[in-house]
Amino acid sequence: MPEIFSAEAAVKGKAKTVAIMEQAFDAARELIRNMPDSDLEKPVDFFGRTITTRGLLFSMGNHLHEHLGQAIAYARVNQIVPPWSQKAK
Repeated sequence: MPEIFSAEAAVKGKAKTVAIMEQAFDAARELIRNMPDSDLEKPVDFFGRTITTRGLLFSMGNHLHEHLGQAIAYARVNQIVPPWSQKAK
């Protein structure tokens, strides 16, 4: 995993970060949309633990939810009002 961390550290700037995140979300969305239902119960190794593909997808959703919470906390600490919380004009 060191190569992943060094690749992440090389990304500079908001535009590049957003582009990479959009690419990653698009790839995940495409993978999930094209996954046959029969693959959901297949076992996968997840950091040394065997779980089903369905379980991995749930874990992925939970992980994203944790990051959303971190982003909201960061915004609040810095007095940033997220777009969904702004009053309608």
